[in-house]
Amino acid sequence: HSFPTRRSSDLAAEIQVITSGAFAEALKDLAPQYEKQSPNKVIISYGSSMGAAPDSIPSRLAKGEKFDVLILAAPALDGFIKSGVVQSGTRVDLVASVMGAVVKAGASKPDISTMGGLKSALLNAKSVAYSASASGVYLSTELFPKMGISEQMNKTARKIYSERVASVVARGDADLGFQQVSELLPIPGVDFIGELPPEAQRTVLFSAGITNDVTNTDASKDLISFLASSKAAPTIQKAGLKPVLPTVPW
Repeated sequence: HSFPTRRSSDLAAEIQVITSGAFAEALKDLAPQYEKQSPNKVIISYGSSMGAAPDSIPSRLAKGEKFDVLILAAPALDGFIKSGVVQSGTRVDLVASVMGAVVKAGASKPDISTMGGLKSALLNAKSVAYSASASGVYLSTELFPKMGISEQMNKTARKIYSERVASVVARGDADLGFQQVSELLPIPGVDFIGELPPEAQRTVLFSAGITNDVTNTDASKDLISFLASSKAAPTIQKAGLKPVLPTVPW
């Protein structure tokens, strides 16, 4: 009685994925959905897209940690493609992430739906927290200067490293916190006050790519195809992100 030989791609693979914060909550919910319809297991690690914090994605890769799939802000992923860490031709844009703000649960909610409202909310806050990653870099180097409030923000606003901005606000260590909406929503103890107005908004694409030292290419492609599919879209929307639904290149 001979068994049919199994191709290696049919065997269950462990897919090591590292994601930056914006996609973290969505991936936590999507991984079990993927595992239901595939023999593969998804092992998730978390790190920020950029910066030199010990748990950031660049630091972990530099230390020689091995991952199959990276999911992070598209500009940061492109950097890894240029440096040869991620295979070219494997970038798949999964979601568009927009920025929003939170206050401590129960605190009065400023209206930030207009530029004027956003400006007064920023100027009236005794302390403002923003992320050390892509969204925070944009706020401090582009938006605050454009709004003419850099000088005051230098006094009241601070960058948060290796922690969610909303956790800082929930503790009462900042009046107002800004980050990608998908990173604000899962944190208890805060009230979401809205997305930034269109003129202030910076939409960041978050993309997946397959590393050059991938263990199982087929499994990694299969996972990315699932994350990019319409099956994943409702979970992505619930997480505060906008699905891109791209055509996958394989």
